[in-house]
Amino acid sequence: MSSCCSASREGNENKNTSTVTIEQNTSFSTDEMVLIEGGEFLMGTNDADGFPADGEGPVRKVVVDPFYIDQYTVTNEKFKQFIDDTNYITEAEQFGWSFVFHLFCTKEILKENPQRVAQVPWWVPVKGAYWNQPEGPGSTIDDRLDHPVIHISWNDAQAYCNWSGKRLPTEAEWEFAARGGLEQKKYPWGDNLIVDGKHRCNIWQGEFPVKNTKRDGYIGTCPVDRFLPNGYDLYNVAGNVWEWCNDWFTPNYHSSGDTYNPKGPESGTNKSMRGGSYLCHKSYCNRYRVAARSSNTPDSSTGNIGFRCVGDVV
Repeated sequence: MSSCCSASREGNENKNTSTVTIEQNTSFSTDEMVLIEGGEFLMGTNDADGFPADGEGPVRKVVVDPFYIDQYTVTNEKFKQFIDDTNYITEAEQFGWSFVFHLFCTKEILKENPQRVAQVPWWVPVKGAYWNQPEGPGSTIDDRLDHPVIHISWNDAQAYCNWSGKRLPTEAEWEFAARGGLEQKKYPWGDNLIVDGKHRCNIWQGEFPVKNTKRDGYIGTCPVDRFLPNGYDLYNVAGNVWEWCNDWFTPNYHSSGDTYNPKGPESGTNKSMRGGSYLCHKSYCNRYRVAARSSNTPDSSTGNIGFRCVGDVV
């Protein structure tokens, strides 16, 4: 799948192996988490403005059990606590590079990293880009500690979950929570993208990929508590950063007929992502809708992929 949101490491094997193994913690804190009571909902969409090839539909009834979910995507500050505690080395660091959006690269970075991704040339594989220097050498997160951590692979997110005692959400859990109690609405707040003249999420405005007017206030990531929360008090479940889910991705996700706590296929090549990002735009990647899906390989990382965690109700 090629889109503004998807640049993949697929086929790249030049990686230094990390020796840090994160064991699964057996408990977790519910601070800044929301208890989702679970129940039945209509998952997916049949909307014509969606992407049927992504497996967004058909709409069907799904039941999920109660679970806890993070109010916010994991921040740079929280991820730094994890790194400081474990000395974990992210996959972007092991590979020695990660994908950075071209407008965020300095002239020097662009000169030093001339390679482009053929189908998505706005993604630049930048040497030395990782969570702590998101635009490559010379950049910092010092003024973005409350922003979502980025350049995080699925494997990195899983390691953080093990450390925190949590896990990644299934797609069904993520969509149930993101809908915020609304039935079959396009966005977490309703069917209109802009409400009373106000933006409700951090996405691209302008001409993608060359000019972002920042009408929502941001050109890149924004703090995790910006914009109004949905009906379940969850922030930024549309836009800002893509969020990893636990499921393996398949466009035939719904064909299994599993409607009780569905977990997706048992194997695959790509892991599912939900929510869209600050790069999504109606003209190209209209995937900030609540039923939209995307995916990437478990070892891939970009400047617009993050995650939030869930926890089981015992």
